[in-house]
Amino acid sequence: MNSSSNIVIYDGTCNLCSSTVRFISKRDKERKFRFFSSDSTEGRLYLKNAAISADITNSIVYLKNKAGYFKSSASLTILRDLGSFWKFFYVFIFIPKPIRDFFYDLVARNRYRLFGKKESCELN
Repeated sequence: MNSSSNIVIYDGTCNLCSSTVRFISKRDKERKFRFFSSDSTEGRLYLKNAAISADITNSIVYLKNKAGYFKSSASLTILRDLGSFWKFFYVFIFIPKPIRDFFYDLVARNRYRLFGKKESCELN
């Protein structure tokens, strides 16, 4: 496994999460990102190698250069690394993390009810 890759680990049963992965993938012209469902063998292996609990199903995980980003920090860092217009959203990193993560958690707790759930679908 390439540790220098930008690895995005997401909830493969969540429609919102899968849509977010498709959104990133479509705009990733340089193919910087690799995507793994948190319930896939590869996803669990990346989490284990980064010493992150596999129970982290309420957060997107972004692994980059041996650093792990979670929740709003992961989302904003992914947008920054996506480049183009999307990097300007990184300005929201200056909002205190507890405030950003409050809203992230609010959506995460209700994501299945709001956006639905499906069988796991791994996108690579």
